[in-house]
This record gives sequence, C-alpha cells and structure tokens, in this order.
Amino acid sequence: MGSDENHLNMPFQLVFATNNRHKLEEVAAKINGEIQLLTFEDIGCKEDIEETGLTFKENAAIKSHYIYDKYQLNCFGDDSGLEVVALSGEPGVYSARYAGEHGNHDANINKVLQKLKLVENRKARFITVISLIWNGEEYFFEGTVEGTICHERSGASGFGYDPIFQPDGYSITFAEMSLEEKNKISHRAKAMEKLIGFLNSVE
Repeated sequence: MGSDENHLNMPFQLVFATNNRHKLEEVAAKINGEIQLLTFEDIGCKEDIEETGLTFKENAAIKSHYIYDKYQLNCFGDDSGLEVVALSGEPGVYSARYAGEHGNHDANINKVLQKLKLVENRKARFITVISLIWNGEEYFFEGTVEGTICHERSGASGFGYDPIFQPDGYSITFAEMSLEEKNKISHRAKAMEKLIGFLNSVE
C-alpha cells in the first residue's frame, strides 16, 4: 500500500459484519483510526449471520448484503480460511467448523495435523475475501499468504490455525507473532489494504 493510502482525509464509517472479536481486533489495529469501524453492537444487530455459501466470496457477500439490506449502511464482510495443498484445498470454507463444531480451534488443528501426519508436502495458504458494499455497489478484495503447516503447535497469540501456520520467509508461526507483526503480512491485512486503497480512490 502506498504512503498516500495510509491517510484518509475523512472518517469513513463502515460496519464490519462479524461477531468474531479476533477479526475485529485485527482489522481495528490495521486501519488505525483511518476508518470509523462500527460493530454489530454499535448498530444494534444481534443476529448471527449463517454462512451458507460454497466459496469465500459467497460467504463474505452473504454477510455484507445482510447488513446493507437491513440497515442501509456501508459495510463489509469477510470470509477467511486455510487451504492445504496435500488436502486438496481443505479445510477451505469449512475452516471454522472442520472438525464439526463451529469455532473449536483445537479440534480443527488436531484434524489437520492428523491428516498430515505422514505427509511430506505441508504447503498451505491463508486466504481472505472481503465483500464491501459502498453506496449500494459491491466490491471484492482478496488477500493471501503462503506458508507451511508445522508438525506441532507453537505460540499463544492469534486464533484459529495460527499456532500451526508458518508463513514463508519466517521461522515462527502466526501465533508467535505480535499483532503488529502479523498485520504486516497476513491475508486479512492484505485484503484490508486493498479496501483502504479503494476508499482513498473514491474520496
């Protein structure tokens, strides 16, 4: 992202269509006050939007359209996941519920490690797709980060599969990084940089 994209001249208001506090924390740190980020609590939304799409793009759009259709507010939703090469792209869109129960990170990690137990190729990537609805028009932004799956957990930061994902060029996992470090290279950070760049272009 260019330096001019780091400074918005006006406080855009955007609803982030998520109940995931970890995602909110990451995005809030990334935008660093450049956007006035509104949460479900801010707009009085108590729904838990069901992800029924078959792709990251579909799930992201489900969230953003729900908020825009109901509240008529500029908003964005995202969907993210882990894609493991040796598992033909699994867990993919089912990353949060790979082991069955939604959000059971330990069980999800265990399932990935078990499936890769005797596998040499441990290449994987994280992907984020953002659906932004801005003044009634929808725009998509994507971010990815390549890496490998470790043989065991390492680190206590982050969430999801972070303890077993080591990004290319690093000797530590996402879970061993500070939020600031992760936000320089993560899939969600890259997608957010594109979103912020877009908002600068429509000022």
